[in-house]
Amino acid sequence: MSKLLEGKVALITGAGRGIGREHALMMAEHGAKVVVNDLGGDEHGGGGDLTPAAEVAAEIEGMGGQAIVNGGNVAKYDDAKAMIDQAIDTFGDINIVVNNAGILRDRMLFSLSEDDWDSVIGVHLKGTFGPSHHAAVHWRNKAKAGEETYGRIINTTSPSGIYGNVGQTNYGAAKAGIAAFSVIAAQELVKYGVTVNCLAPTAWSRMTAPLMGGEDAPEELRDKISPRWIAVIAAWLASPEAANVTGRVFDIRGETLGIAEGWHLGPSATQPDNPAELGPVIADLMSKARLNASMAGTDHEGPGFPGQSI
Repeated sequence: MSKLLEGKVALITGAGRGIGREHALMMAEHGAKVVVNDLGGDEHGGGGDLTPAAEVAAEIEGMGGQAIVNGGNVAKYDDAKAMIDQAIDTFGDINIVVNNAGILRDRMLFSLSEDDWDSVIGVHLKGTFGPSHHAAVHWRNKAKAGEETYGRIINTTSPSGIYGNVGQTNYGAAKAGIAAFSVIAAQELVKYGVTVNCLAPTAWSRMTAPLMGGEDAPEELRDKISPRWIAVIAAWLASPEAANVTGRVFDIRGETLGIAEGWHLGPSATQPDNPAELGPVIADLMSKARLNASMAGTDHEGPGFPGQSI
């Protein structure tokens, strides 16, 4: 088997379980040296245990690869820098950053606490910014020094963030922010030879299992949306073959791979300067505007979707 990532160095956050684990194993299988980051907390962000990260690193070493463990908290700026520094100090460079770490605190808006909001935004959004920022500084400095630069950032959004899902205003807002962050960072880093892309996965993991039937879910479903499918596109995006792919959000649902197309301006009209006269204008715009997507990323069918009629 040809190896797409021979000699490359990857940091993968949240790599102790689920999708992150599959990213780490797949990239190692394709020749990457891996920094396996995982705080080892539960799905709500509590606790800490390096055992899952250490087990993944051992699995990589068992297949003949190279890996080291990092237990830093992605939501902490200095911890994020330490992850990048550890990769460079150990393996000589950093080439790939996969921002995958995440937690859930699902509640309706009126039930969300400040800590529910801050914790989810911190791990997802700040936890994407920190490793990306410190890696970008490294790549920019290399480029300014005339050295060859190889940089790939692969972020993790969610259908909840780009399409919307009830009970996840905190999680969805963070994930939507990550998608926007990816598009803008791609524009900023392209001149340094760095690509930035984003994944919107639907996959079986400890975070999603309760939403899909938990232990009662059929084995066929678990296999169909195995997290390994998410690692396939991630490994390819990290490779030299993806040098001209940047600023994209990929929707992955098992074998099905698509590109999520972002906000586009729909129908428009001229506003009257009197708000009392605006009703017919809005009614006309609403009749022409495409409905918001469902969680499947497709148009809703039938009446009654909230916010789509007046």
